[in-house]
Amino acid sequence: MEQEKKFLEENELEKEEMLLEKEEAQGYEEEKEVEEIEGEKEEEEKKDSLLKKIVTELFSWVKMFVVAFVVCYLLFHYVIINANVPTSSMSDTIKVGDRVIANRLAYIGKAAPKRGDIVIFLYPDNEKEIYIKRVIGLPGETVEIIEGQTYINGEALDEPYLKEEMLGSFGPYEVPEGSYFVMGDNRNESSDARYWENTYVKEEKILGKAVLRLFPNPTMLH
Repeated sequence: MEQEKKFLEENELEKEEMLLEKEEAQGYEEEKEVEEIEGEKEEEEKKDSLLKKIVTELFSWVKMFVVAFVVCYLLFHYVIINANVPTSSMSDTIKVGDRVIANRLAYIGKAAPKRGDIVIFLYPDNEKEIYIKRVIGLPGETVEIIEGQTYINGEALDEPYLKEEMLGSFGPYEVPEGSYFVMGDNRNESSDARYWENTYVKEEKILGKAVLRLFPNPTMLH
């Protein structure tokens, strides 16, 4: 009896040990599964973080390009004019092929073109074309050229910007209110107000004041 009892006790102990081992094995497997799940979750979080960084970086670049585009658009449509000069009518001040920057805002409000300003405007005889000339006669003035000398209301005009002495006599021209009489600096080679069918440039047709010769040598214009 005692031997049988001892055997049963040993058998019971073995069962308990096996059950403990089984529980430990299950616990290990569960811990391993939890670690794997946490590892996968951490990996997913890293991927999401990297993706967010890439999207943020791309968005910042796109935003920068959009802002630059909008600024350029506003500048070139509402502030400045970038014009190429195809003829020698303004030589030597502006030569053939020079690139000129003009200020569209120069005559906003009460500001008006002054004598000597170099302006970019719609050509009065064909407004599809854009011209660049120098303002000579202001509204209400009389302009006359006698043997190459320009007179404003009977007084001789000093023109140090002329390429050479002008030939011929023209006028007189009575400049209407709200309009301007313009000529090129290279008078003997310039198609300007002296020859146009519509002699005068209306103020609202002036697009801007030329302020800078950008190419080939940056120079302020005056």
